[in-house]
Amino acid sequence: MSIEVGSKLQGKVTGITKFGAFVELPEGVTGLVHISEVADNYVKDINDHLKVGDMVYVKVINVGQDGKIGLSIRKAKDTPSSQRPRHRNDRSAADSLEQKISRFLKESEDRLASLRRHTESKRGGRGARRG
Repeated sequence: MSIEVGSKLQGKVTGITKFGAFVELPEGVTGLVHISEVADNYVKDINDHLKVGDMVYVKVINVGQDGKIGLSIRKAKDTPSSQRPRHRNDRSAADSLEQKISRFLKESEDRLASLRRHTESKRGGRGARRG
């Protein structure tokens, strides 16, 4: 069985990096699942989704001339996100969005406060005393 673009296979996670996970496929070949292809939602830390030794289903999305194999876990699912209804009156989805916005605002305020402290400390240190 050769590795062809579009084929869905099962493989074993053999390594994890900041940018993705290496998956060993049948025939002993290894491909890379880029972090953007792990899940339908944003993945900040791949370790929250995968660990070495996990068995995963992947779809081959490209095979480079150099032999590198690009894989996708999210495209291997039977129901891609594009087929799911987008506008549902689901309260948990709304809560999730509200929580995300709240978290974003808090992080933004924290960053601004940190920037202000940093800027003020620089201003106070330069020429604050004139004599």
